[in-house]
Amino acid sequence: MIIGHLDLDAFFAAVEELENPELRSKALVVGGDPHGRGVVATANYEARKFGIHSAMSCAEALRRCPHAVFVRLRHSVYREYSQAVWTSVREVVPTVERTGMDEGYLELGEVAENFGEARALAEAVQTSVRGATSLSAAIGVATSKVVAKIASDYRKPGGLTVVPPGREASFLAPFDVRRLPGVGPRSEARLRPAGLDTIGALAALSDDELKRLLPGKVGALLRDRARGIDPRGLETSSERISISHEETFERDIADREQLKDELRRMAKSLAEHLQRSGETARTVTTKVRYPDFSIRSRSTSLPIGTDDPERIAGLACKLLDRALDDRPGALRLVGVGVSGFDPHRQLALV
Repeated sequence: MIIGHLDLDAFFAAVEELENPELRSKALVVGGDPHGRGVVATANYEARKFGIHSAMSCAEALRRCPHAVFVRLRHSVYREYSQAVWTSVREVVPTVERTGMDEGYLELGEVAENFGEARALAEAVQTSVRGATSLSAAIGVATSKVVAKIASDYRKPGGLTVVPPGREASFLAPFDVRRLPGVGPRSEARLRPAGLDTIGALAALSDDELKRLLPGKVGALLRDRARGIDPRGLETSSERISISHEETFERDIADREQLKDELRRMAKSLAEHLQRSGETARTVTTKVRYPDFSIRSRSTSLPIGTDDPERIAGLACKLLDRALDDRPGALRLVGVGVSGFDPHRQLALV
């Protein structure tokens, strides 16, 4: 697996700075009333210099930085920015698992074949997010969720950290044990008195020591994570309302006729799938990906659905011409998709 974890930098505060640029030079705290019982939701990096952090009382934040500017949460505004962020991310990496408005996991291995390509892909995601919203994001890339999440926090703001296969345990080892996802106050209370202050120390526990300190399945799970072992994949709940085929080439292809041959092959496979399921499709989409990982897609819809391979292929090729006329160049991927099924139902290509 190649998994990325994206974490927007000081998201609420960054949005407030975009909405009001005068705030950029000030210590900004987003949260509740500093004269009441409010809590800090987030703070910009200027405010963090004073030790202000999320979950701190706003009264304490005011005490630490009397000249800080406090603004109330505006969830509707943050949701709009979040939607724009994840729309831009999916233009580069189609499969994501959002774990919050400002963070989530990316299925980089679906697009990148190795960690070199994954780095370039993560950089493309960062560029896409910044281009769409002017927000910055830190990304961690690794073989598992737990390592990717910790890696995304390693070079904030706006950094990119790639942990290659085989380096997971050594990367995690120096971090404070509390940084490991799953280590809560109870686990920490058992580990620290035993001198286990780092993730590496937890990873090095023997079976007997582990049973004594953290008995049961939780202990084994946490030690595995400390060693960089985390088999969890992405959890996605999005419904599939289309079927598609796509091909990533070993070398970028510039010859348009060769690209069309690939589209015709894919269209034939899609048509056979439609025929087997007794479906027709009204919309055909051609997707292209350039060497810089940017994506273009073009679609066309028919008044009556079709399952004819030649019809689908012909439309797909015309859409390819449209995309390449808009932006000429070699391609690293082409794909064909169909949607608008009649009768409409979810389909999965097997």
